[in-house]
Amino acid sequence: MNPSITLDSIQAAHELMREYIAHTPCLLSRKIAQIVPCKPYFKYENHQYTSSFKERGAIVKLHSLPDDACQKGVVAMSAGNHAQAVAYHAQQMGIPATIVMPRFTPSVKVHNTRNFGAQVLIEGDSLEEAGAFAVQLSKQQQLILIHPYDDPFIIQGQGTIALEMLRAVPELDALLIPVGGGGLIAGNAIAAKSIKPDIKVYGVETKRYPSMRQALNNEPIECGRYTLAEGIGVKQPGNLTREIISKWVDDIFLVGERAIEEAVLLLLESEKTVVEGAGAVPLAALVSEPKMFSGQNVGLILSGGNIDLPVLSTIIKRGLDRTRRLVRLSVSLRDKPGALAKLCTLISELDANIVQLDHQRTFARLPLESVQVVLVLQTRGSEHLDQISEKLSKEGYAPRHGEN
Repeated sequence: MNPSITLDSIQAAHELMREYIAHTPCLLSRKIAQIVPCKPYFKYENHQYTSSFKERGAIVKLHSLPDDACQKGVVAMSAGNHAQAVAYHAQQMGIPATIVMPRFTPSVKVHNTRNFGAQVLIEGDSLEEAGAFAVQLSKQQQLILIHPYDDPFIIQGQGTIALEMLRAVPELDALLIPVGGGGLIAGNAIAAKSIKPDIKVYGVETKRYPSMRQALNNEPIECGRYTLAEGIGVKQPGNLTREIISKWVDDIFLVGERAIEEAVLLLLESEKTVVEGAGAVPLAALVSEPKMFSGQNVGLILSGGNIDLPVLSTIIKRGLDRTRRLVRLSVSLRDKPGALAKLCTLISELDANIVQLDHQRTFARLPLESVQVVLVLQTRGSEHLDQISEKLSKEGYAPRHGEN
């Protein structure tokens, strides 16, 4: 029998988990407040031991299991954060855990889940396919299925975040919360509005995976194949969570991949915190809809920080390129001794750093006595790049941006 999800049950869940999780900070971002017309307060759930909020629901669910179920073991399907949370806390409680993960799961999440002692099975090209395999496995081996979002114990656990946020910042006017299957926003919407009925609760999905919004509007579920926010890339939102969201949530915003990418970089650069794509969508929505929150105190849940380093590295490089702090210039030189040294000296005098240099004779489409040089430069931004280009042009180099 499923328990009811109320403020009392969420508060009881918070008491239960007190000794097992980090009481993560909820802090005003003064730097982000300089670029949006509101006061944004970040809840740093990426500071949990497994780097995501999923520990909260996993603890409550695991502690609800009878002893015989704990002896047989549990199975969960997840693209990473739920997997790590279940694996870690099952390990702490001595419960055998099997985790089914889809093939697109970031390697850091697969590695961490195995390190927590779980048996990891890679099955399916989507969460839905991995979930179907997990259900089949639970029946075959008589394992308890720990659903990532459509479970009242999970929802109660996730809802404890709003309790902490409103205790830390009672004056919050709105919450921005990532939405995948809906467990996170469902629990927090109930908690927040039970404490403060006039608070607004908004969900954020990606434009490539707008499944909950589509479901609420009774539209066909149409999703893409890949999103940077893979943690909320869910095609089948929960039935229980959908019912709760329809009653307690004010609206759901959609954000694009570019906005998510920029939000990850903005958090890294301004707050010095690493957040995965799913965790960055609240900030992406805030930056995309600044007028809607003008003058308000807005709470944003940074739901997780499990992002692959190669992905993060690419985001940084692309961000530097967008802000013209890392640029590619192509110039042509006379093919004679000292010409390249003169060019490098000139760039040095302009306070730019040469990161990479390609000196091409054979394949360039230039006269025989000429050579093409492609430079990757580190600059201070657009104004500095304009100064560099102007000086190079005056010296006869005719720089071309972005060419190989």
